[in-house]
Amino acid sequence: MPPRTAVLLTAHGTVADLDELPSFLLRIRGGRPVPPALLAETRRRYELIGSSPLLRVTEEQAALLERRAGAPVFVGMRLAEPSIDAALARAAERGIERIVVVPLAPFSVHVYAAAAEAARERLVASGVTAPALVVVEPWGLESAFVRAHAAAIRPYLDAASTLVLTAHSLPLVALREGDPYERQVRETADAIGRELGVPFELAFQSQGEGGGEWLGPTLKSTLEAVKARGVAGVVVAPFGFLTEHVETLYDLDVEARAQAEGLGLGWKRVPALGHAEGLIEALAKAVSRALGVRS
Repeated sequence: MPPRTAVLLTAHGTVADLDELPSFLLRIRGGRPVPPALLAETRRRYELIGSSPLLRVTEEQAALLERRAGAPVFVGMRLAEPSIDAALARAAERGIERIVVVPLAPFSVHVYAAAAEAARERLVASGVTAPALVVVEPWGLESAFVRAHAAAIRPYLDAASTLVLTAHSLPLVALREGDPYERQVRETADAIGRELGVPFELAFQSQGEGGGEWLGPTLKSTLEAVKARGVAGVVVAPFGFLTEHVETLYDLDVEARAQAEGLGLGWKRVPALGHAEGLIEALAKAVSRALGVRS
């Protein structure tokens, strides 16, 4: 890594304390008031799973990437603490002149790049000499990333089950405005399927509670379709989530599993990649490519 260069590893964020939920949901909703029913339901889900490991695992991923890249790695969350603003301020204090923005959301790099640029502008406006930003390209087709998912999924496969790959849904309005999310998700799902050499279903999960049109097919409708074909079970792999969070620990392990069992489908769920060596390798390669450095 060039001198005075660092990495910003950024993700969606979570809460350390359930009392932070109102402000967290307010940020997710872009400042729109949080309905009491939504707050109560979200709190119930967090209480049921115990807590989200997202921040802890992200910090562990950062430590692994730091060793691999040979440069400081700062963690900043888009919608929670520690924030991107705080991460950039820490980098500036350490004399970092350039920081590579690496979202742990390979299909939404542009969203996190915009958040990082806005945070940098706030830092500059406060009189701080902020590091220049270099943003990685969308990295969902990194070969190490695809192989890591295939390696995680392969032990769960059996002849009697259908593989279901899942990613977070997105409001259709965003897609109509040109968001590349769906295309990139489908490309990576196809690459994983080719690596495994098996057919699969792609489903979009965790649609928002506020209504409106969301990207599908939903996981619910996919499970129903699989059952209608007479399949015995499903292997669900949330390749769109790199760390366990409420969307996997509740939406899949509680809600979707109950639906599958209610339909009489066998259920197996592949864990998120977490600390997988292939994930760290993919992150490091994305950083090297962004800097024009051979990896």
